[in-house]
Formats: sequence, C-alpha cells, structure tokens
Amino acid sequence: MSQHNPLNAILEKQDFLLLDGALATELEARGCTLADRLWSAKVLVENPEVIREVHLDYYRAGAQCAITASYQATSAGLAARGFDETQSKALIGKSVELARKAREAYLAENPQAGTLLVAGSVGPYGAFLADGSEYRGDYLRSREEFQAFHRPRVEALLDAGADLLACETMPNFVEIKALAELLKSWPRARAWFSFTLRDSEHLSDGTPLREVVAFLSHFPQVVAIGVNCIALEKTTAALLHLQGLTSLPLVVYPNSGEHYDPVSKTWHQHGECSARLADYLPQWLAAGARLIGGCCRTTPEDIAAIKARS
Repeated sequence: MSQHNPLNAILEKQDFLLLDGALATELEARGCTLADRLWSAKVLVENPEVIREVHLDYYRAGAQCAITASYQATSAGLAARGFDETQSKALIGKSVELARKAREAYLAENPQAGTLLVAGSVGPYGAFLADGSEYRGDYLRSREEFQAFHRPRVEALLDAGADLLACETMPNFVEIKALAELLKSWPRARAWFSFTLRDSEHLSDGTPLREVVAFLSHFPQVVAIGVNCIALEKTTAALLHLQGLTSLPLVVYPNSGEHYDPVSKTWHQHGECSARLADYLPQWLAAGARLIGGCCRTTPEDIAAIKARS
C-alpha cells in the first residue's frame, strides 16, 4: 500500500516536509470576518479567490503542502446555512480546487519547485460544534454517527483530487477510531492524524496516546501522526513521547502560543510568547518530526523563517 503514499518521495530526499501556516489568520488580515460557526469555510462561500491567494503566499514562503479551507466545511454545518448535500460537496471540493490552482500558479512561477502537495483538511466534530470542544474532546457520539458526519466531506475532498487527508485537531478517541475505519472505504487514500492534547502523553479527552497510536498502527492508510493547534512550548515533550511509540513520520504544527476564546471567537496573548516556530526546529527534528508547519495565528513569515533555518 505504501506506493500510494505521497510523502515517501519527498521524505526520501529531505529532512522534513514544510507545511503551511494558519489560513484563518491570513484571511482576517485581508479583511475577512470569521466570527462565525463556519469560520474560514465562510470565505469559501463569500470570497473564494482570497483563499487561493493565501495558499499561493504560503507556497511562495516555502510551504510544500497546502491544507485546504475545509476544516469547518461539513455537510451538517453547511446544511444549517441552507446548502443541500450537492451544494455542500461542491463547496468542499472547491477548497481543494483553490489549493490546486494556487499550486499551479506557483509552479508556473517556479518550474523547478519539485513536488507540492494539497492536503484535504478534515476537522473534528468539535469544530462543527464551534464551542472550543476540539480542545476538550468531551462530546459523545457513536462510531456510526461520527462516520455519517465525516463521510461526505472525506468523499468530496478525495473526489476533488486532494493528495492526502489531514485529519487534524483531533481530541476524541472514539472519533479517531471511527475516522480511521471510515478511510477503508477509499483504499488508495492516505491521511495523517494529528491530535490536541491534555498533556504530552494524553489526548484532550484523556485517552493515553499510547492507546491511540497502538490502534492507528493497524491502519496502513495512516502515513504520519502528531500534534497540531497546541501551544508551542508543549510540542517537544509530546513529540518525544510519540517518537517512543511509533516509527511513522511525526507531524507538528502548533499555534503561535495565544489562547482561543470560543465565546468571542478571538485569540488572546497568554503570558510571554517571544519564541517563534523556527526556534523549535532543531528540537523538533531531533524528536522525529518530519512534517512541520504552523497552525492558528501563524503566518507566511513564520513558514519562511522555518525554511530559512532548514
């Protein structure tokens, strides 16, 4: 099955694959208002061209993988806005198309750039709830309910040509298991799974990472695992723990160190946060990280700084 793994060719040639940074942060910087249950998916509806521009800026900063604007784009969330199933799948597919168009534009500027990937973002059920529960994982649904929730988006992302899936910001073990099992419906699909954490050894819902990694080890479609959208200072301890649990490439793309308020849907500085992502690069590499980028509140400048250090 490994022949379908799009990471292999890249990681054979270089120490790590550079991911992009925050999409929503850049959209806000360009005038988009995201205080909304649909978050950046709202821009898919209202102003898709600006999403393409952000993806292009990340490729120009050195990113080799764009993560689509589908984190909060789900059939359930879009249905609440009056979109039917066909319209919802078209919008989710559009998130892939925008990233692919940005890739085409970048490759036209830089024909020697090599392989660039598009990862379809599969956010957790907690993101649809829009109450910050992707950082707690305290929601209860059955395996069947989780699969019914995720299936239309996964299908739309793969049909639109995503190179792999980013099952990201995952806090809940029942949901992770349901999603890994759902992927069997598309045998050629590959995915990374990245988690939010309670501490360096436990998922947000309290499940030991040892248990999560042991479960995912039975799914060859899972080609990397790691953490995202956790605080910068918590990344290395988590990676070191994961490094002892798996031989898979590890993923890390933390937020900038600010903290999210789900009520106001705003970010707030929390104490001193003078460190930058690039400062962590040596310790991340030493801890087994092979897919490295940024999450909330990070920018193309952060990605360019990692590129400059590599």
